[in-house]
Amino acid sequence: MIDTHSHIYEPEFDTDREDVIRRAREAGVEQILLPNINAESIVPMLNLCHQHPGYCYPMLGLHPTEVEPSNYKQTLSNMQEMLEKPNHPFIAIGEIGLDYYWDKSNEKEQEDAFCNQIEWAIKYQLPLVIHARSAHRRIVDIMTAYRDNLPCGVFHCFGGTEEEASELLQFQGFMLGIGGVLTYKNSNLTKVLTTVPLERIVLETDAPYLSPVPYRGKRNESAYITEVLQKVADIYNVSKQETESITNNNAKRVFRRMTER
Repeated sequence: MIDTHSHIYEPEFDTDREDVIRRAREAGVEQILLPNINAESIVPMLNLCHQHPGYCYPMLGLHPTEVEPSNYKQTLSNMQEMLEKPNHPFIAIGEIGLDYYWDKSNEKEQEDAFCNQIEWAIKYQLPLVIHARSAHRRIVDIMTAYRDNLPCGVFHCFGGTEEEASELLQFQGFMLGIGGVLTYKNSNLTKVLTTVPLERIVLETDAPYLSPVPYRGKRNESAYITEVLQKVADIYNVSKQETESITNNNAKRVFRRMTER
């Protein structure tokens, strides 16, 4: 399995990070992809990747909830300098997007940062990992303006309707990132996924957040992706082995730099 979205470089794992990675390996996780959040998370993320080459892979981006009107432009400028280096390690632009759930006061700045980072993806031909919360319509509207030039990517932590899934999958080469929410009793995702081809799904945990059942309420970790895999296999009525093979291939098609190393 490939955990396409995990934040195990964060402080929640400082006391047992190596144990978390050991458990992931034992569970059958063959790679863990690490989306960046802000300027401060770059160093711990890269350190983890250096400690586990070929296993942990970094992305680069500014999360929408981390967009500070006073300094986000400088943060983006510093990040782009890293992307200009010919041998940079980043396999994707992420985690980026829009989040209007918590705060809409910086809506304009969020959208500006989002557009800037989409343009990076186009310029450097890197996939996008997109966070969308209470912002589906605006995400689609902005991305539509770039449709002809967009690379591939993932709509992270998808939890929308059948109509929203259909609309997002009109962006060629993009996958829906499916995680622990799928296992929740009140989730509508089971029904929604019956309308989505398995070839358009990647698996993720979003650790330490959104732990799947039976770990809900506890810190999430990459090993728990097995619960998501099982649920996806049940929905599509295929074996776990086939589900693993298809979703891994989906991830490798999106994150091509990972397979080139």
